[in-house]
Parts: sequence; C-alpha cells; structure tokens
Amino acid sequence: MRLFFFIISIAYIAAVFLFAGSPVVSDLAPFNPYNLLHIPLYGILATLLMFSFVPIKSNVLNDPNKPMTESPNNSITQSLDHSKLSLSFFLPGIIALLVAIVDEVQQSFIPTRNASVTDVFLDVIGIALALFIILKFFRKQKAFTIFN
Repeated sequence: MRLFFFIISIAYIAAVFLFAGSPVVSDLAPFNPYNLLHIPLYGILATLLMFSFVPIKSNVLNDPNKPMTESPNNSITQSLDHSKLSLSFFLPGIIALLVAIVDEVQQSFIPTRNASVTDVFLDVIGIALALFIILKFFRKQKAFTIFN
C-alpha cells in the first residue's frame, strides 16, 4: 500500500510542476483569493507523502473494531519506536516543504507567474494542518502500530 501512495505522490509532485506554467492556473485565479488554494494543494501532498512513509494497520481501513492477527515478520504490523514515528512525520513535511520552495523558484522563471514567500507560508500551513489532522485521527483510531 505504501508503494501505491509513493507512486501517487510522485505523480502529484510532477503535476504541481507541470501545471505551474499552464493556462489552467490563470483560469483558476478568480477562484483563488489570496492564493488560499495553496493550503489544500500542499495538504494533499503532505497526506500522500505521509501514507508513503508511515506503516498503517490494515484493519483500520476495513473494520477498526476487528482484532488483527499480527505476525512478527509482517512489516505493516511491526512496532515502531518514537524516533521512527517522529521521522515518519518529519520526513513527509520536509519533502513537501522542499517541493513548495522549488515550485516557487520555478515560478520565478515562468513569464506569467511570480514567486512569493507568502505562497510558501500558505504551503507550510497546509502541510502542518494535514500532518496534525492525520496524527490526531490515527492516534484516535490506533492505526499506527506505535500507539498499540
């Protein structure tokens, strides 16, 4: 499942860069006051990256009340220590932030676009909100193996 989310993350990042100079962006301008669409755009990216890095119990996706049979060799159900969990949250956030910065630098070279520190700030808000919501949801659901 993590491979699936990794592939989707790569495709999403490619789309961000490919659409940066597209006329689609100028068509969306009336629906994007103060560039607020950066928040969900990078929140989605952080979510995809999160699911690429963090092992999730499969019973959460099916039935959270159903007990899961755990095998010590199953990589999805192996216990994580706190440092690995922190890294699993830190790494997707840093990757999403780097994509945001590189995207703004790329936009500075596109004649119809301009780079903005405000856009990076909005991207950081989207990334932080997504990671916070994921952490709260999965702690409640006990989906990460560390919380069991």
